[in-house]
Amino acid sequence: MRHPLLAVAVALGGLTPPARLSAAEPSFAAKYEKLDPPAAVAEPVRQLLAAEALVVRGEKDAAVMRVWFRAVIPAKATDEQVKNGLTYREIPEGAVVGVIEFPHPFTDYRRQEIPAGTYTLRFAVQPDIGDHTGTAPHPEFCLMSSAAKDTSADPVEKKDLIKLSSEVNDGKHPAVLLLFPNFAKEDGPKVVGKGNGVWVATVRRPMAAGGTKTTLGFGITVAGMWKP
Repeated sequence: MRHPLLAVAVALGGLTPPARLSAAEPSFAAKYEKLDPPAAVAEPVRQLLAAEALVVRGEKDAAVMRVWFRAVIPAKATDEQVKNGLTYREIPEGAVVGVIEFPHPFTDYRRQEIPAGTYTLRFAVQPDIGDHTGTAPHPEFCLMSSAAKDTSADPVEKKDLIKLSSEVNDGKHPAVLLLFPNFAKEDGPKVVGKGNGVWVATVRRPMAAGGTKTTLGFGITVAGMWKP
């Protein structure tokens, strides 16, 4: 079974009842479940992850993706920035955001097929140059890399991350998971439509800037692709 890119936003807090769409719309559900990360995840990365997974299900209740977010996502921000509210841009590029597992092949926002398997999620910003211009509604992504090859808990330099993630597609282009802004105050998870066949799972996750703790809304693409 192949599923298009899923938008998932995740929030802190135990199990949450699934958020389902109406019968007239694509049927996606999202909830937290107590699950151990897959065996492919290296121990240094595993130690960063929260105890629960965000599980997104599609038709016939089949799992589309499972996401283990980092328990506390790091931020580079001043106290004033924290007070005013953080954005994705305060996450250091190359930092681990979490781990994702696809039980079936998955199609990312660039229409690339991602094989079933387990991948790390590291934050990156799309450059506004060349063939990248206008290919996504937002420039913030998580780049996906094989969990078996991405074994460090430390941030990865962007050029090295692009190379590692591109191995998923035989060196053609990094494997991408598009992030949408999520300004909602509720923790979620909730699956929302963005138009043009794009669906996003929204959540809030804990973040820390120095000794200051806060939260940030995430919106991960669950379904939908770039329409050139």
